[in-house]
Amino acid sequence: MTKRWIYGLVLSVLGIIAAVAGLRLLLMLSSDHMNKEPEFVLLYAENQTEDYPTTLGARKFADLVYEQTDGRIKILVKYDAELGSEMQVIEQMKFGGIAFARVSLSQLAEFAPALNALQLPYLYSDSQHMWRVLEGGIGDEFLNCIEEQEIVGLSWYDAGARNFYSTTPIRKLEDLQGMNVRVQESDMMADMVSALGGNPVKIVYSDVYSAFEQKIVDCAENNWPSFEAMKHYDVARYYTIDEHTRVPELQICSKVIWDKLDENDREIIRDCAKESAIYERQLWQEREKSSREVAEKRGVTVIELSAKEKLRFREAVSSVYEKYGGEQMDIIKRIMEY
Repeated sequence: MTKRWIYGLVLSVLGIIAAVAGLRLLLMLSSDHMNKEPEFVLLYAENQTEDYPTTLGARKFADLVYEQTDGRIKILVKYDAELGSEMQVIEQMKFGGIAFARVSLSQLAEFAPALNALQLPYLYSDSQHMWRVLEGGIGDEFLNCIEEQEIVGLSWYDAGARNFYSTTPIRKLEDLQGMNVRVQESDMMADMVSALGGNPVKIVYSDVYSAFEQKIVDCAENNWPSFEAMKHYDVARYYTIDEHTRVPELQICSKVIWDKLDENDREIIRDCAKESAIYERQLWQEREKSSREVAEKRGVTVIELSAKEKLRFREAVSSVYEKYGGEQMDIIKRIMEY
């Protein structure tokens, strides 16, 4: 065994030791990075179930923010209304108690009445029309209006379109005459039903099934996932697609929390919110399709109004626009013509 060979062996061993040591250091640094305590741990409120599209969208948002801030911002998504009702959540957000939430427009409109314009019946011709409006300058105007309420609008989430479902078919406007129609706790919705010739009956969501069974109502209205999830197809065998309201939902941030973040983190959060909204919209479309398939397999008859008949429905609710449009008629006209 020559000295040169021994010297080479020693160098090889030292090289291996150095490589192993370097790998260990890299793993330690990586571990330290992953185990590092986040700078912010923030709450996100969601009132839907764990597997609902909006909840899954919230989790996507939280994951994206965590990844893109290298773990500095951790968002904990609380679903099933664990943090309170939507109204309670909004109140807490105004003081920074909750950082993020997904809320319905009707609840937020209690604080920012300008949002009522987006809840008017038959406002959009279809879903593409709505997304053109919301993702353009008009949508930005509505997002800006809520900042006065210590809330920052981040992105629009899909909630589908609400349609009528009933015990007898609704194929034309006259078929609604005299029907007892369940509506939400909303004066605008009640006035819409009255304008269409029905009798509005305000009943909480959880009691709709029994209200059909007891013949308190002949008709109700909601989106496909809600119709299917509550098994209303057992008591209402006709589903009429009129899309009377197509109201989006908002992903929002407490301005108190927002003001504590630097500009870079704000940009990351906005980008992640928009990316999560695209994801949620895809999930919603899939859920709508599967919910409709379930209902049809259960024997529900689906009725799609003709364009001419849908126009009659729209014209019938002109009094609702007069009552609730107020000073916003200019922007309402812009939306309808967009």
